[in-house]
Amino acid sequence: MASIATIEVTDGNPVAALRGFCARLLESGEVTAVLAPRTLPGGFGTMPALIAETEGLADVDPLAPSFRINAARMLTRLTRGAEDSTMVAALLRPCEVRAFIELCKLNQGSLENALTISVDCCGAFANTDYPRFAADGGDSGSLNAFLKASGRGSYNGVQVARACRVCEQPAGAEADLSIGVFGQDVEKGLLLMANTPKGEGFMARLGYPEASGSGGREEALAEIVAERTQARDQMFAETSKATGSMEGLSRFLSACVNCYNCRMACPVCYCRECVFLTDVFDHKPWQYLSWARQRGAIKMPTDTVFFHLTRLAHMSTACVGCGQCSNACPNDVPVMELFRTISAGTQAAFEYQPGKNPNEPPPLSVFREHEFPEVTGGLD
Repeated sequence: MASIATIEVTDGNPVAALRGFCARLLESGEVTAVLAPRTLPGGFGTMPALIAETEGLADVDPLAPSFRINAARMLTRLTRGAEDSTMVAALLRPCEVRAFIELCKLNQGSLENALTISVDCCGAFANTDYPRFAADGGDSGSLNAFLKASGRGSYNGVQVARACRVCEQPAGAEADLSIGVFGQDVEKGLLLMANTPKGEGFMARLGYPEASGSGGREEALAEIVAERTQARDQMFAETSKATGSMEGLSRFLSACVNCYNCRMACPVCYCRECVFLTDVFDHKPWQYLSWARQRGAIKMPTDTVFFHLTRLAHMSTACVGCGQCSNACPNDVPVMELFRTISAGTQAAFEYQPGKNPNEPPPLSVFREHEFPEVTGGLD
């Protein structure tokens, strides 16, 4: 059984080849439906769509550098409590796969009812920037140039979102299947790789020809990871310096209007009721006036910094760095930069990478007797 196969591309159109791949999945009878990005009218990018018939694949585009929403929570809705016969094949970005795995650890979804397929991620433009890329025509030529450059450079004056430029995990080995783009001549072929026994079984039954090798994917991947890691570390240093005091943190978050878009867009923020939508933060007029008298003046709306600190305390172990928090912010607050910087420290402290290992329990969900001896003093 081949562990690496080739998805052949005809007429220089890799998107059409992936539509054919999705059609094979549906025609196999083993997949109930396919969850994949589908092109929106008007050149505004893509949105996830659940497709049950091959006729619905005409507008599917898993390679478009558009990332309007993280589909992980959608996949949990499709798999949690699903019938045993249900199998949803989901074409996802690596960060979406990791978010879905993390949610499954929290009993929000089912890995058993999903065939996760990770597409090598060259990055995506911010929602507001994608139309400028699409204005170039959005044809296969411009997309192929973007893929061959692994998202580097500027397109119509815009770069991919910063979350993507600092993402050191652009390939999803955690998925059942991976589709390789890095290092490939995308006008001729893409790689199909199996990472799990489930993925091996599907790949064998789909009947794609065995590949002779990875076509330089490892070298190309290592190069882009090194570049993004360097950019990430620079971002960490800048953000740490800017938020190293309460005054700096308040300035960093000063444009926040408590719209909670970042909470809604976060794929791993799954609480059914957020404390910030309860009576706890439904302040009375006399409270506002009292605070104003005590301090001379208060910023309105209140609790903006407290909101982000609470989310950091709650979500920093689970953050997968997808950047949807910043993508959803109407005032360009650099939420992603703050969350990634703090999450890096939290996850390092727990020696934990969210979504990497489905069998590893999340931090704080298990008791470890000798954890953090530098805090406990090594007491038995």
